Amino acid sequence: MMKTDSIVRNESQTIKKLLHVGCGYPAPHRLPAYFQQPDWQEIRLDIDPQVQPDMIGSITDLSAIPDASIDAIWSSHNIEHVHSFEVPQALAELMRVLKPSGFLLMTLPNLRAIAMHIANDRLTDTLYVSPVGPITALDVVFGHQASIAKGNAYMAHKTGFTAKTLGLALQQAGFAETRVIEGSRLDLWTIATMAETDPTIFDALAEVML
Repeated sequence: MMKTDSIVRNESQTIKKLLHVGCGYPAPHRLPAYFQQPDWQEIRLDIDPQVQPDMIGSITDLSAIPDASIDAIWSSHNIEHVHSFEVPQALAELMRVLKPSGFLLMTLPNLRAIAMHIANDRLTDTLYVSPVGPITALDVVFGHQASIAKGNAYMAHKTGFTAKTLGLALQQAGFAETRVIEGSRLDLWTIATMAETDPTIFDALAEVML
């Protein structure tokens, strides 16, 4: 359900719409710099009402958002929170709401990189420190254990990806072009474009995908 009418805008305006899925608490300064420009309007969507999103919902059901109405989607550590069998449905919904010239920017855990730490018996060692605290391989695979222990079941992870499986999922979803890279913090980054997306978007976002 929508909390605001932020989706409905005068078509004559040049503001571009950014759908931020799995947004968490408001933190505009943590958006990729590309989306911090004044010509972008962030529309925050989250399944958890406590983070006060503009829209409450899941990426498997974006029915409140009209077809081809979104210029870009930003998804940071979100798709791993749905079951593997729900991934095609989620990607189909993301494609449905994107304009023909839109694109998806997404980052998520890299299970191939995490598996190396697990194989070296570092399951509960601190791998890095995030805004929610120290992160271990156990957190990456199953979800942030401290948050889940406090009752936030939304933090549980239900699936995972390598660069190969993520690229295949995006290809099968029907995106016109996808580029997936392994990031520097045990993560994956991808840009997935639609049929009419300006190809210069890959260069524009190159520094983000590090």
